[in-house]
Amino acid sequence: MNEAVTIPDVQNSADTRHLAINKVGIKDIKHPVRVADRSGREQHTIANINMYVNLPHNFKGTHMSRFVEILNENEYEITVQSFKGMLKEMTERLEAQSGHIEMNFPYFVKKTAPVSEVQSLMDYNVTFIGEIKGNTPEITVKVIVPATSLCPCSKKISEFGAHNQRSHITITALTTGFIWIEDLIDIAEQEASCELFGLLKRPDEKFVTEKAYKNPKFVEDMVRDIAASLNQDERIAAYIVESENFESIHNHSAYALIEKDKRKKI
Repeated sequence: MNEAVTIPDVQNSADTRHLAINKVGIKDIKHPVRVADRSGREQHTIANINMYVNLPHNFKGTHMSRFVEILNENEYEITVQSFKGMLKEMTERLEAQSGHIEMNFPYFVKKTAPVSEVQSLMDYNVTFIGEIKGNTPEITVKVIVPATSLCPCSKKISEFGAHNQRSHITITALTTGFIWIEDLIDIAEQEASCELFGLLKRPDEKFVTEKAYKNPKFVEDMVRDIAASLNQDERIAAYIVESENFESIHNHSAYALIEKDKRKKI
């Protein structure tokens, strides 16, 4: 009978350089996930995932296979709450004091055109970012919302017409209470000159063009109005609001950013 072969665990061996590593793990792994949406359904999508933990100075390496095991052993329905559980499981399995997960995925919302009421899907780029130190997880939700902005200056100085832009509004929000992805999308779209739709008929095109013309906004207006809404939302502890307006009459973008931690007293 052959004796069992002992395979050395090199990663678990001691390291003598006395240099701790802040983040070590796997990057850009693709994995199917289920995302709960506000309608009560769930979306099946593919996420790009980064998973890291800290590594004390006295260990040579971490166990990379355990990150993949965590993903494959669980069929996660991704919400803010389940994401916290995933963070805790990762740090416990890898015996780490801190952990970090980033999960980026496309997210779809069914939208209804304003006049014809034809329905279509609109896609958004969403990222969940989780940090845990000890037993305290923090979840940040980042959503990129495409929208329309129309230049107030152009409208004021022109005899007719005004130039507009496609805008990418980015909200990065640290949450303290439950929040739907759609809630953040709504805030961004409500403060734009006009929201976008996947499908529009001619009456709808007339409506959205005229709506934007009646609601001109500079890039500065966009971020200020969104920040004012986020200031009133008790579920959000801190945020970064960005807007990049891709100019139609220049070969550059207009950009603005507001950042605020509501937990800090001014």
